[in-house]
Order: sequence, then structure tokens, then C-alpha cells
Amino acid sequence: MEAVPARARGYVACVALLSALCILPLPRTHAPWWAIGLLAALYAACEHLLGRRFGGTFYPVLLAGAFLLPPPAAALVPLPAALFAREEHRPAPLRRVWRAAQPSLAVWGAAHVHRALDGRDAVVDCDFPYALLPAGAAVLAFCLILTVLDGGILALTVGVPTPAGRGSARRAWRGLLSRSLAPVAVHGLAGLMMAVLWRSPYGPVAALLVLLPMCVSWWVFAQYHRERAAHQATVRALVQAVDIKDGYTRGHSERVGQASVLIARELGMDDERVEVLRFAGILHDVGKLGVPTRLLRKDGPLTPEERRIIELHPEYGHEMVRGISFLGEARAAILHHHERLDGSGYPYGLAGTRIPECARVVAVADAFDAMTSTRSYSRARPVPAAVAELERCAGSHFDPRMVAALVRALRRHGWHPAVTADEPAHDVAPRQRPAGTGTPR
Repeated sequence: MEAVPARARGYVACVALLSALCILPLPRTHAPWWAIGLLAALYAACEHLLGRRFGGTFYPVLLAGAFLLPPPAAALVPLPAALFAREEHRPAPLRRVWRAAQPSLAVWGAAHVHRALDGRDAVVDCDFPYALLPAGAAVLAFCLILTVLDGGILALTVGVPTPAGRGSARRAWRGLLSRSLAPVAVHGLAGLMMAVLWRSPYGPVAALLVLLPMCVSWWVFAQYHRERAAHQATVRALVQAVDIKDGYTRGHSERVGQASVLIARELGMDDERVEVLRFAGILHDVGKLGVPTRLLRKDGPLTPEERRIIELHPEYGHEMVRGISFLGEARAAILHHHERLDGSGYPYGLAGTRIPECARVVAVADAFDAMTSTRSYSRARPVPAAVAELERCAGSHFDPRMVAALVRALRRHGWHPAVTADEPAHDVAPRQRPAGTGTPR
């Protein structure tokens, strides 16, 4: 972000100016400085200990300020945390100003909405459930302001406001509000609890107790997302390695993952299994890393010995991922996705229900994408022709239940196969494929 467009710098300057104007009336509010200082210190500590370490922003203290303080005083709470925080990315001054001004405007707006709906009296009187209404409206205002400001900076730094770039500017706001509303609503509830306890006879010390369970839950949530990101990175690295080695199947793995998800959802599998099936589809060909590149890229027919070597790739793949615990039953799908229902597949010639269910899902997804994708050795078949071929082979090669699930999903969602070859199809001689399914080796 070192080369920030001038329009984005001007936008940040305008937001900062608005934030300063919101704080100017502070002396006339007679707000207690000790409360502003305590909330600002708490917010800075939470940002340093949680936000910076685990990612995201910890909003309960800010929203508690919106429920407790006059709007100009509430707008002052986020400033010290942003202005004095360590900034590792450039340009550091511009980033600090943005991180200070954006939440300052959002909490100012939330405090105004809360006051307009008599939320302060509801907090002082512990008037539940009436106190939830102004608090909910304040949280919504907070989210809306953050969304408008975030979308604006994204549109100016990523989207270009010209006829050619109008679409990217519109997309800058898409989904921002829906993604932020639920987590900020939870933070708002914690902020309301803090504000009520703050105004209770027990005072600010009792309000601090609300932060402890919130901090623990934030840490657990952040750890989960870190682990999930690590899983995604592991899978992505393996897929990229396969794509580099076998350019003929570039993009195939991701599409098999998508088709596997369609089948799994149509079968009514829970979200956790659907995710495992996605991993299975994406990684089904990872064993090709153990196959000589000259065989993967050979243009002519394979000899029986070469075919036997290539048919070892499911076992190679299983060995590679055997120690990756989060893949679960996806490991069995990687090993058995070339098995056939009649026992004529490989590597072990399993038949019927002895083939794991996840492998039967991936087998159908794999064959379908192979038939509907244009590659350097074959042209894509139309989707109806590929479906007809799968239905013809159902009961012998493929599980009829998986085929029927894919057909239903295709009727509902459609399918848009992509060209994955590096070269035009007519430039390279066709390679030998198993008869019937169009499945690549």
C-alpha cells in the first residue's frame, strides 16, 4: 500500500476531518474524563493484546463507550489505541489516521442513535428488555458507518471510478454489512452488559468482568480461524505443486472439489462432511507428484508398464496425506477414487459398498469434470452427453446414488466447465484414456 492513490489519501483526510469535527464539542458535554481515559486505556489494551495478535478488532469497549458517554466523548475513545499503536505496513501515518478516524466516526454515530432512542435512561435504570432496542439500533448504525467507510476506501484503492471500473467499485461494498453485522451484534451485547454493570452500584470494576469471557471466546475463535487458514494453505500448496507438475489438469482439482460439494450437499451431508469432501476432491490427484513428469505429459499412448506406474498415484497420494489429520475421510477418497463399483478399478479392486462413500462421490465428480473440460488431449463434451455417459456407467463403474445426486444438483445450479489446457487441443496428439468414462489417467 506504499503507492496509495491521491484520491484515497484525500478520502482518508476527509474522514479524519469529520472525526475531528465530531470531537470538537467535547468540552461542552461535561463528560467525566476519568471514564473516557479508562475506556480508552481498556480499548488500547484489548487491541494490543487481542486485535494485533489474533486479527480483527475488539468492539465491546467501543460500544460500551457509545452506551455510556456523550457522542463527542465516545468518539475520543478509539483515538489513543490507533494513533500510538505500532504500524508495520507503509504508509504508517496514513494507516494510523485511518484506524483512528474510522472507528471514531462509527462510535460517534452509534452514540447519537443510542441517545436519540433514550438508551442512556434504559441503561441507567437497567430497563430490560427495552434497553435492547436502542442498543440494537446503535449497533446497526455502527455497522452501517463502518461499511460505508470501508467500502469507500476499497473502491478508491481497488476499484477505479471510470466506466471500465464501475463494476469493481460497486463490488467494494458487496457483502461488507452482512459479514460484519452478526459478530458486531455479539460485541454490542457484551458492550451493553458492560454499560449496565458500569452504571450499577458495583461500578466499573464489575463491568471489567464482562471482558474476561469475551476475551477467552475471542481467543478460541481466532485460534479456530488460524487453524482453518493453515489447513487451506496446506491444501493450496499441494494443489499448486500438482498443477505445476501436470499442466494438462490445471484447474481440474478445484472443479472436482466443487462438483464433490454439489453431490455431498444434494445427499444431505452436514457442513463438516461437505468440507471434507471438498478437500478430497481438490487433493484427489496429489499422488501425481510421485509420478514421473514424462509420463504425465506423454502425448502418445501409454505402454502397459507406464500405465501401471501411473495407476500407483492414488497410493502415493494416500502416503503423502496420511499424517494430515484434518483431512479425515478425505484420505480414503484419495486412495480409492479410481475404484469401480464392479471391482474393475484400482488400486485394490474394491467393489460395491466396500468402496468408501467419499471415494464414490469423488469418482463421479472426477469423471464428470474430465468429460466436460477441454484439455490438450481431448475436447470437452457437452454436459448432457457427460451426464448420459455417467448414467450409462452407473451400477458398473459409478454409484447410481452419487450420479443421481449430481444430476439433480446440475439441474438446480448448472455447470460451467473451463478450458484447462496450456495449448490448443489440435496441437497435441490425444492420449490414451480408460474406455467408457473419459476419465484421464
